[in-house]
Amino acid sequence: MDQILSELHAWCLQQLDLSAGDAANELDVVSGDASFRRYYRLSLKAGGTVIAVHAPPDKEDNLSFATVQALLSEHGARVPKLLAWDEARGFLLQEDFGDQLLCPLLVNSAAADHYYRRAFRVLLAMQAIPSNAHKLPLYDSARLHTEMGLFPEWFVEGLLQYRLNADERALLNNVFEKLSLRALQQAQVVVHRDFHSRNLMVLPDESLGMIDFQDAVQGPITYDLVSLVRDCYISWSPEQVDDWIAVYRQMAMRSGLLGNISESDFLQDVDWMGLQRHIKVLGIFARLHLRDGKSAYLDDLPLVITYTLSVASQYPEFEPFCAWFEDKLIPLIVNQAWFKELEL
Repeated sequence: MDQILSELHAWCLQQLDLSAGDAANELDVVSGDASFRRYYRLSLKAGGTVIAVHAPPDKEDNLSFATVQALLSEHGARVPKLLAWDEARGFLLQEDFGDQLLCPLLVNSAAADHYYRRAFRVLLAMQAIPSNAHKLPLYDSARLHTEMGLFPEWFVEGLLQYRLNADERALLNNVFEKLSLRALQQAQVVVHRDFHSRNLMVLPDESLGMIDFQDAVQGPITYDLVSLVRDCYISWSPEQVDDWIAVYRQMAMRSGLLGNISESDFLQDVDWMGLQRHIKVLGIFARLHLRDGKSAYLDDLPLVITYTLSVASQYPEFEPFCAWFEDKLIPLIVNQAWFKELEL
């Protein structure tokens, strides 16, 4: 890694047309994320900073990152400028958005309401990008099913060590098919795919910037909305969440992105889309622990489980799933070191 950092540092200086004395001698670690990307800050002697990224090309799709960055930037989204990149080595140089994530600023529901309404405007602007302006992958049935398949593989059988039989797999496939069909019936727009408080940054001018957008697709209009209002890292009362969903619905209808859909039908779209996401996330968080050694995400599992059961229990279509989850998985979950009981 030291060799890679040395090469990354030298490459940054070359891209910026600087000599060794024009910048700090070392890169400062900023953060990693749930991927294999690693972020570093380079301080410039003349003032200012830039972000250097090492994204191993055998593990990260840097072409997609550059493509989506260009698309969003061209359509007015506030995303970090890509100053240079070396596809072969997985080196990227980009604008420094600072350190102020949205999440720590959400100290109460009033603060969240202030920022979420602004986030809705950011989201709607991205969703307004016409489909003929890009060639993003489709969030189709195969992709939706593949994502939900992480739940039985990594959460149920991997983390909980529970072996599914044929009937249980059929039950899960039935749930996955219902959720997939509902998602595909929605208006289809540009989807960030991880639009939440840890991927939104508050910039010095108080505008909101987006990061971690490289997995964008063309998909259901409610996906990013539910990712934000039922964030896997922070929760709000169901009443507050319903209010935000209603606010977004009105904004989306006024913008022309959403047809004349009733409040109840739209809420069901959001609920079922959120259920798809949270089933997927249970698998992802388990995989991050088991495969990648990133065990901090285990602490977020209780909230995601709570979301999953609280939403699924509201719909008769998912009664068998809830009964199975409560009967077979909850007894295993309560014995896990990461378990804690939550109420929304």
